[in-house]
Amino acid sequence: MVVKILILVVFFTVMILVGVNAKKKVTGVNDFVLGGRKIGPWMAAFSFGTSYFSAVVFIGYAGQFGWKYGIASTWIGIGNALIGSMLAWVILGRRTRVMTNHLSSSTMPDFFGKRYGSKALKIAASAIAFVFLIPYTASVYNGLSKLFGLAFDIPYEAVVIGMAVLTGVYVILGGYMASSMNDFIQGMIMLVGMVAVIASVITKQGGFTEALVKLSNVQGPETADQPGVFASFFGPDPAGLLSVVILTSLGTWGLPQMVQKFYAIKSEKSIKTGTIVSTFFAIIIGGGSYFMGGFGRLFGGEGASFINAETGAVAYDGIVPAMLQNSLSDILIGVVVVLVLSASMSTLSALVLTSSSTLTLDLLKDNVIKNMDQKKQMFVMRIMIVFFVVVSVIIALDPPTAIAQLMGISWGALAGAFLAPFLYGLYWKKVTRPAVWASFIASIVITVGNLFVKVTASPIVAGAAAMIIGLIIVPIVSVITKNPQADKNRIENIFECYNVNVTVKKSSQISAE
Repeated sequence: MVVKILILVVFFTVMILVGVNAKKKVTGVNDFVLGGRKIGPWMAAFSFGTSYFSAVVFIGYAGQFGWKYGIASTWIGIGNALIGSMLAWVILGRRTRVMTNHLSSSTMPDFFGKRYGSKALKIAASAIAFVFLIPYTASVYNGLSKLFGLAFDIPYEAVVIGMAVLTGVYVILGGYMASSMNDFIQGMIMLVGMVAVIASVITKQGGFTEALVKLSNVQGPETADQPGVFASFFGPDPAGLLSVVILTSLGTWGLPQMVQKFYAIKSEKSIKTGTIVSTFFAIIIGGGSYFMGGFGRLFGGEGASFINAETGAVAYDGIVPAMLQNSLSDILIGVVVVLVLSASMSTLSALVLTSSSTLTLDLLKDNVIKNMDQKKQMFVMRIMIVFFVVVSVIIALDPPTAIAQLMGISWGALAGAFLAPFLYGLYWKKVTRPAVWASFIASIVITVGNLFVKVTASPIVAGAAAMIIGLIIVPIVSVITKNPQADKNRIENIFECYNVNVTVKKSSQISAE
């Protein structure tokens, strides 16, 4: 216990010191929100990766989908790496950096406002982002508390409040730069911790081959017609597995806190290196989490803490903690706590900064508070950070029962609303304002409406559907409505940012072609 507490004290001290150091580099709003658009490749990649994977993935998703799909859940992590990370960097990275810099845009709602020439779209996007980032934050707190309860027997309320205060302090001090520097440190911890956890869990089951044999012999309703299905290539429900891959992979393309990472990229080299590093990080953390979760049923024997003895109901959020408790030494459990704390705090800091900057710059500035100079904007953003943390803590203290469901609603609504208008807006001049409104409305109707009508029992399926539908209706509505002539000149000027000639060194490119 002394060693585990010491590890936490050192971790917390480093986080605060990084915030204090980063504060010296914050001279204005651009520095606070985007790090002055000077974030290097490794910090950018780790910032993207650590914001992607939090306690929600490690505790909630790995446990739930590992139980449902067996070893096939590893496909979710592979999809996260190839679609959610690699393709996101390749398709969105450079164009996002170029166009947002050209538009002097600091947030996703601001991008919508300037790209589509609509203040109303900017305000609507800001409201959607603020409302749906809160439940995502609550899910992060909830996941972390499971591990703290296992390692330290600390009350859930204390964990939530402590994490909120610590994250709020270093984000308030150093903004985006503090978050990025801490993300790099936290990312290194996550990589080392994940390798140790996977090795311990597999070793506990007698090695990979033996664990796979045991998994193929697991009995359940799903194995009646498909013996050994939990050790199979695609698991018992390929369609359900695909919906999870879509939500958790394609969803990053439309999440404000993820896309904003591309706004801050320093150079072309940062994009190339960042793509490789981010993909590798996702394979280890995302792939490792789901791979480990795939063996969850091997820990679900008689007397398992996460199975209700009377009803047989499975508490998915308790699966991974039970696996760790049965596989790891006390010291390794302490390391895992820091691993999950790192993942959660990096995600929380991204959510807090994104929400506060969006609320301040896109909703309050010029609409509610007039004549906001740089100093006043910084002050209001810091106040909004406190406000956002307090609201999310209140919700987290009385959360829904399952982490995955909470995150599914948030991801589905945000990515469903923003993905298509943002992606098409970077590449296609003919996207219209009505098409953007159609995407916003369709996403909210599908994800929120499903809570009441229950077209599908899973908000994850609803979220995946919202994203796919958005990608379909935006081009259809754009073709039907068309942009007015007055808008065409403005749009042509915006897309000229991609045609600006730049000079590069021979070391970067051999010829001008």
